[in-house]
Amino acid sequence: MTLNKLLIGVAAILFLGLMSIFTVSETEKAIKFKLGEIVKDDYESGIHFKWPIVNNVKKFDSRIQTMDTTPERFLTAEKKNVIVDSFVKWRIGNVKAFYTVVGGDINQANLRLDQIIKDAFRSEFGKRDITQLVATDRKIIREILIDKTREIAADLGLDIIDVQVKRIDLPSDVSSSVFRRMEAERERVAREFRSQGSEAAERIRSDADRQRVVILAEAFREAEKLRGEGDAIAADTYAKAFTRDSEFYSFYRSINAYKDTFSDSDRLMVIDPESEFFKYFKSQK
Repeated sequence: MTLNKLLIGVAAILFLGLMSIFTVSETEKAIKFKLGEIVKDDYESGIHFKWPIVNNVKKFDSRIQTMDTTPERFLTAEKKNVIVDSFVKWRIGNVKAFYTVVGGDINQANLRLDQIIKDAFRSEFGKRDITQLVATDRKIIREILIDKTREIAADLGLDIIDVQVKRIDLPSDVSSSVFRRMEAERERVAREFRSQGSEAAERIRSDADRQRVVILAEAFREAEKLRGEGDAIAADTYAKAFTRDSEFYSFYRSINAYKDTFSDSDRLMVIDPESEFFKYFKSQK
């Protein structure tokens, strides 16, 4: 009988001991209640203690959650509709606020956050036209949306990690007109680039022609200078040779003249045989 009581006592102690401890993992946040009132919510991961029956503990997933929003229509600054598909990544930041405001329900948190995100989208898209939304301002819009929603989401106990636009579609009634306008804009830019290219090409071509004229003129001037110097040297050489032996120089010049004159057998010449040209054809006595 005593042994049975001892075993029952040990079992009761073990049961109370197990009821007095709880664990919090790294992927959880926990709240401890005392008779329904929150008494603590800043638990680190590990083993913690509570009073059985008096205290109870609720745990919540603290990992990053993804809220994939349904595509929504928003008006741009041009008063045209765009269909935006986006998603938000968030996690529990203040578990006490998360439990108090949305009852610790992730689905309820997503519903409240969805409205916050859509309001932020509506505000930012209303300031921009379609071209800015599609082509230039994605990153800027993302940063603004995160900043705008972060403070509001904090009231729900949520930390906003990221807000991303997956795609922006145009309704069929405006797609064709927008694409035509974008095409016209691209054509205008292309024409401007071609005009600038043609202007640059013409400028380069004109500069090349000018340099060609300058180079040819300088080359001609240098050639004429060298030719004049050569002619002067030749004339000086001829003059010196003539003064050294004028008779031989005259004979040499006549021989060259004969060779050039009589090289063509069909040539007909009418010259006085007694002329100076035939001086060296006469016998020398």
